[in-house]
Amino acid sequence: MRRVQARVTLSLLMIAAGVLFLLQNLGFLEGASVILWALVFAVAGAAFLYVYLSDRVNWWALIPGFTLLGIGGLIAVENFIPQYGDTIGVPLLMGCISLSFWIIYLTNRESWWAIIPGGVLLTVGVFVGLESLIEGVELVGVFFLGLGLTFVIVALLPTPEGRMRWALIPAAVLLIMGIVFTAAAFSIFKFIGPAGVILVGLYLIYRTFRPKVLE
Repeated sequence: MRRVQARVTLSLLMIAAGVLFLLQNLGFLEGASVILWALVFAVAGAAFLYVYLSDRVNWWALIPGFTLLGIGGLIAVENFIPQYGDTIGVPLLMGCISLSFWIIYLTNRESWWAIIPGGVLLTVGVFVGLESLIEGVELVGVFFLGLGLTFVIVALLPTPEGRMRWALIPAAVLLIMGIVFTAAAFSIFKFIGPAGVILVGLYLIYRTFRPKVLE
């Protein structure tokens, strides 16, 4: 019964979209096209979420559902507050798509793979949102740090197969790259190099003059 409801919902959604496209092409919706299309995408997204809520087996419906909601939000932001389009619009879309993958994992721990696209999309959203606020290499550092933290979460969160320890390898590589880019951006290497040499020298002095342990 639930499967029939899902098919009927999607069929009605396609019919409504076709009618709207026809009215748009005939020129009946020119005045309210922006608001209308934002609502169309929002309603379409809500329909897919209804498919998921009707039967949790249809987890795939979360992805188009939140994607369509995000597109509706993006259209609204770009047209009503265009000055915030870059800082809010695209990050909102990426955040909505990311949320769908996080919900997939949280409702089914066997779907641990959903953490990776969820974290990557969230990182891209943050990257785009900060692009107008931060310039230069430090932004690249933020990107790699976000990806690294995604794999840290993969390694730490429980799954039916146990913890994914292999994820610590890409996490370490990405985090190191993020730290390197961030350090370079803030000229931290000017201090890290000399500090490292001083520490090595102090360690050698310690090794030379430390008391010998009698065997």
